[in-house]
Amino acid sequence: MPTFPFSAIVGQDEMRQALLIAAVDPAVGGVLVFGDRGTGKSTAIRALAALLPPMRAVVGCPYNCDPDSPAESCPHCADGGPRKSHKKAVPVVDLPLGATEDRVVGTLDLERALGAGVKAFEPGLLARANRGFLYIDEVNLLEDHLVDLLLDVAASGINTVEREGLSLRHPARFVLVGSGNPEEGELRPQFLDRFGLACEVATPKDIPTRIAVVRARDAYERDPEGFCAARAGEERKIQKRILLARERLPSVTVPDAALERAARLCLALGTDGLRGELTLMRTARALAALDGAGTVTDDHLRRIAPAALRHRLRRNPLDESGSTARVERALAEVFL
Repeated sequence: MPTFPFSAIVGQDEMRQALLIAAVDPAVGGVLVFGDRGTGKSTAIRALAALLPPMRAVVGCPYNCDPDSPAESCPHCADGGPRKSHKKAVPVVDLPLGATEDRVVGTLDLERALGAGVKAFEPGLLARANRGFLYIDEVNLLEDHLVDLLLDVAASGINTVEREGLSLRHPARFVLVGSGNPEEGELRPQFLDRFGLACEVATPKDIPTRIAVVRARDAYERDPEGFCAARAGEERKIQKRILLARERLPSVTVPDAALERAARLCLALGTDGLRGELTLMRTARALAALDGAGTVTDDHLRRIAPAALRHRLRRNPLDESGSTARVERALAEVFL
């Protein structure tokens, strides 16, 4: 069955915007989507993956290496042989909650070890996700030892494997995308901070939106091929928008005034470190590129600030308002 089209998703504007930003600039640090069950979180993430233009990769490389990048960090490409390239779909790898550490990082290839007596590495999910997306549904239920592992790899972009007499490093740069229901538990602060953007999705409250969602889903389930064919033109428009934004991104400027606004906003909210300002700058620049603008403006900062900052706020026992309300209040104070 074809994937539900990204262009057919009704509502959930903040989530769709965040996913498009991550597609334009993976350096923003990934996307976390928290909200009610049945609000299209998984649907939107898989729809974006089907929409992404293909990438160039080295033929036969299990790590999806870029043929134009240095080969030193890849055990497959560092042998000095010819690096033929081909186009392939951007990988979107699911990390199941019950996955073992061996399955995630990779392990000894037992078949070759027992059959040929050769120590060979069997790549894991992190290898498959390199230069793509690593998707974790119910991310707040992920086991702690896997969280620690992902924190290390996300920080370095390299997966180091030391086991069964194997010692190996390979590239593992991916956009981390997580979804979950906040009622089922919270993320550890260290892991939460690794996500560039955090979106809140909720069940639509107005009747017209609910009807539009149900109609779209019903039409898709009754005739998936026909439904997707009818949306093919809109899908191509979004794909072209992503490609143009990627080309435009390096030339988008961030004026000192925009950086000052970002710093004042983070100071007003009391965010720790400078990751808040960095994320605001990167995401606002990607949003400007998507809009076709050459300069980041106050409007771009305003539109992206809740998603970039709401998960970076300290708990305030004297303030019962939610993190989104606190960001909106700070925006009103800073952007007078």
